[in-house]
Amino acid sequence: MRIGIDLGGTKIEGVVLGGDGAVHCRQRIATPQADYAATIAALADLVIALEVQVGQCCTVGVATPGAVWRGVMKNCNSTCLNGRPFKADVEKALGREVKLANDADCLVLSESVDGAGAGFSTVFGVILGTGVGGGLIVNGRLLAGPNAIAGEWGHNPLPWAQADEVPGKVCYCGLSGCIETYLCGPALDGCCAGLTAEQVGRRQTPEAKAAIEAYCHRLARALASVINVVDPDVIVLAGGVSNIDYLYEAVPRLWQQWIFSSEPVTKLVKARYGDSSGVRGAAWLWD
Repeated sequence: MRIGIDLGGTKIEGVVLGGDGAVHCRQRIATPQADYAATIAALADLVIALEVQVGQCCTVGVATPGAVWRGVMKNCNSTCLNGRPFKADVEKALGREVKLANDADCLVLSESVDGAGAGFSTVFGVILGTGVGGGLIVNGRLLAGPNAIAGEWGHNPLPWAQADEVPGKVCYCGLSGCIETYLCGPALDGCCAGLTAEQVGRRQTPEAKAAIEAYCHRLARALASVINVVDPDVIVLAGGVSNIDYLYEAVPRLWQQWIFSSEPVTKLVKARYGDSSGVRGAAWLWD
């Protein structure tokens, strides 16, 4: 059996999967806030608790909010992890090897193994949530790249920007006009006062309809640029914004005008496992 851990900013979720992908047990705990040592201890305790439930030692994979670079974490929005030897410290706490990948990589791995991307050669996975992440599978292999940033489409500039989109908001990465600043959940929340992204997605008012149409236009342009470079068979969406059903109708209709192909056939689909894709993908890191 294999354990997957999804280390989030507010919760740590763990799951035990069998070889057939069946869930044997699941548990969630709160993430210690701004406390690195407590986070390591909480994660280790969760692994032990899961192993007690299934009665055996398991492999362990962890989905993180950043990436490992030269032995330490980088690009984590849980900033207490940045610059820390997280992998080595978790391995020390558990006394065994642990595999790590960022949460978007775990999403696309999960969905390519037995989710919405199963059976496709090239799968691009997208998280549309608090941030905008991405991951890429080619022929069953998760790509990381020499800089550990493969799939990070959210930190490219919004393509084919319109006059009212320039120069764009300042991103936490230090640049302006990043795709993430336009397509993250909070950006859609902020389009209509008092409405969440999900409420905007229902398009029940003229203001909400205008907001979701603008969002779809931007998402179509951003994904068209990915298709022009990677040419994936399928793009899988996850994260809170992915629950807006209208995206799957509107975006493929719109993106045709920017894709360098007269009849693009790339599919746009919702993640089969939703919020559980990350934790499942972490478990599949051992395959």
